This record gives sequence, structure tokens and C-alpha cells, in this order.
Amino acid sequence: MLDPRHDPAVILVPGRRGLAVLAGEPLHAAWRSFILIALGIFLRSIGKPQTNFTFEDTLTQIGLGYFPLFLLGLAGSKIRWGALALILVGYWAAFALYQSPPSDFNYPSVGVPSDWPHLASGFAAHWNKNSNLAWAFDDWFLNLFPREKTFIRNGGGYATLSFIPTLGTMILGLIAGDWIKGQGSPGGKLGRMVVAGLIGIGLGLGLDYLGVCPMVKRIWTPSWVLFSGGICFLVLGFLYALIDLTGYAGWTYPLRVIGRNSIAAYCLAHLIDDFIRSSFRTHLPKKIFHHWGDAYEPLAAGAAVLAVYWLILLWMDRRKIYLKV
Repeated sequence: MLDPRHDPAVILVPGRRGLAVLAGEPLHAAWRSFILIALGIFLRSIGKPQTNFTFEDTLTQIGLGYFPLFLLGLAGSKIRWGALALILVGYWAAFALYQSPPSDFNYPSVGVPSDWPHLASGFAAHWNKNSNLAWAFDDWFLNLFPREKTFIRNGGGYATLSFIPTLGTMILGLIAGDWIKGQGSPGGKLGRMVVAGLIGIGLGLGLDYLGVCPMVKRIWTPSWVLFSGGICFLVLGFLYALIDLTGYAGWTYPLRVIGRNSIAAYCLAHLIDDFIRSSFRTHLPKKIFHHWGDAYEPLAAGAAVLAVYWLILLWMDRRKIYLKV
């Protein structure tokens, strides 16, 4: 969850002007949003014959939501909660009101097997893969850009409009940051996060179980926002108790190395992953990652690649080299 108050794009300045925002900050936040979106498109275009205009990956989704989140960071608590409710209810209603696919809908034409076990019927069909509102939007929107071939569907079912409920997740992060930084006893802050976590998980599961809103991570449905947000609150509460309340923070150093250079970490995964894996095949014994059995080879190889990423980030961290937008 993202809290812009921990971000250099948001600087509250006390003094003769009171608690004021520097005039250039909204422009900087807008510029940062643009850079994040452009960087996401650039990384997704690697190895393609032309620019691959796509807006559903992590970086572009954060970029699309960053500027409105920045503005909400300047607003009061009631406005933030109201924006969260509007996003969740409004996005749910938009999908619910959009026509569901007819019984004879040609799913194979949009990359979904007719016997795919996750195809829902009834009301839940409004959220079926590559036949919902977000898919219809991309079928129009993405074809406005130059493309190698006409966009028909996303293989994973991901969609541009997912940035809207993703903004809901980001708002939860903003709220959590305010709770931690605000007034109140440490025990009270911890209790608030635990209660929020349990409520979020309960609401998400309940909406899914009752058939009101299915929990679909790939299109970030409102029920998933609540469920995943609840888990984040519980994890944050656990870490707050472990690190802030007990002072047991030494073990977090490997994570801080990554967190201080998160954009660099994301770029590494897109730019040199194939190079690292091919280097392993060239210079290491052929079966080295099969030591624990073929089933665990992807896990072992992935862990080795992650270790290389971390060593690069450690080198950067020790030399104070950070990629920032």
C-alpha cells in the first residue's frame, strides 16, 4: 500500500504560510505519474518490433493512480474514506450494469477456452475473463494507439481500468500511513490495524461468497481490494509490533536494500532476467538447480536470480546510488 506522505513529491511546509503545499508540487506529481507510465510502457516494449502501448502492468497502474492519490493526500480523512467508497461502489456498479456475455458468447475468440473452469454464470458472469467492461474498454482504448496488430484481448485478462480499484488499495495505504504517524498510543494504533484487517478480509470474503462481487485479482475487483487490503493491514500491524514496538529491526536490512531502490529492482527484473538465466546455463553445471528435484527447479533458479538482483542492489545501496523519479 502506497502512502504519498512518505514520498518526496509531497512536502508540507510549516512557517509563515502555515501548513502549505509548495506551488510546484502538483506539477512534479503529475510529471512523476507520466514518467512511471512511460517507464512501464518502455519496459513492456523490450523485444517488441514497436512501442507496446499497454497500461495494465504494475508500474503503469501505479503511475495512473499516483496523481489522484497525491491530491487525496492533501485532503482530509472524510474525503479519503468517501473517495474509497465511491471507487469501490462505483466500479462494482459499472461492471454490474454492463451487459453480461450471452450464453453463446465466443470465448475462444478472446483467448478463453469454452470449458475453462473459472467461467461463471448468472450475475458473476459480469466479471468473466475478456468479456467484461474493462475488456470492452481496452478493445476500444488500446486500438487508438499504433499497434503491430489489432488488440483483441489480454492473455492474462488484465485491464487498463484496473488502476481505478488499485487506487482504492493505494488509499488504504494512505490511511494506514496516517494512522501510524498520527496521535494515539502504540497499542491503539496496532488494534486499529488489526480490526481494519479483519473487517477487510471479512467483507471481501462475504461479497464473494454471497455472489455480490466475485474476488478476481487480475482485474482487481472491489472484493479483492477489501480482502487484500485486510491482509495488508494485518501484515503491517504485525511488522509495526515487531519493529516499532519491540525495536527488533536488524533483520529488515535485506528488505530495506530493495525498498530504497524499488524502481531499480523493477527495472532489473525486466532488463537482465534473461541475461542472468542464460549466464547460469553457460557457466554453472547443467543440473545444479535440479538438486532438490525437478519440481523445485523453478524455485531454486528463481531464488538464484533474486540473489543476483539483491547483490546488485546492495552494491548500489552502499554507493548511495538510487533511481528516483
